[in-house]
Amino acid sequence: MVIKVFLASSSGSTAIKKKQQDVLGLLEALKVNYTQVDIATNEENRAWMRENVPGEKKPANGIPLPPQIFNEENYCGDYETFFDAKEDNQVFAFLGLSPPTGLKETPASEHKKEGKQEEEVEGYEWEQEAKEEEDLSLSEEEEELRQLQVDQSLFLTALWEST
Repeated sequence: MVIKVFLASSSGSTAIKKKQQDVLGLLEALKVNYTQVDIATNEENRAWMRENVPGEKKPANGIPLPPQIFNEENYCGDYETFFDAKEDNQVFAFLGLSPPTGLKETPASEHKKEGKQEEEVEGYEWEQEAKEEEDLSLSEEEEELRQLQVDQSLFLTALWEST
């Protein structure tokens, strides 16, 4: 089974870039094999992602933003649900994978020590980071509009250079 992380390599949104880096960083730390699927350079990838995110998981405007996570063709979730699973120490279950030998996934409430949550990954303990939402004073719609403007600008530049 291959975990696929749909991302945008040339996103104009720093919030999206940070979310993508957070997901990839945690997958690396957990030593999960994954493939990056770029939706910025491949229209087929973008269309496939948009078609395969379940309707109830799509935002109000109907266009899901990266990162989106799949196990093969099975939808796992987006950034928020991925990090909810991290907080609950259920990342492998979220991904539809069995935890590595020696790692037992348990609810985060069982890991409380002196008011802090801790997780163990292959013998290493690390304090769980607080979930941070990067507020850039832009709604998702404004972020999408900004990205469309960037895409349009790139298209017009390429068109201008080709004439």
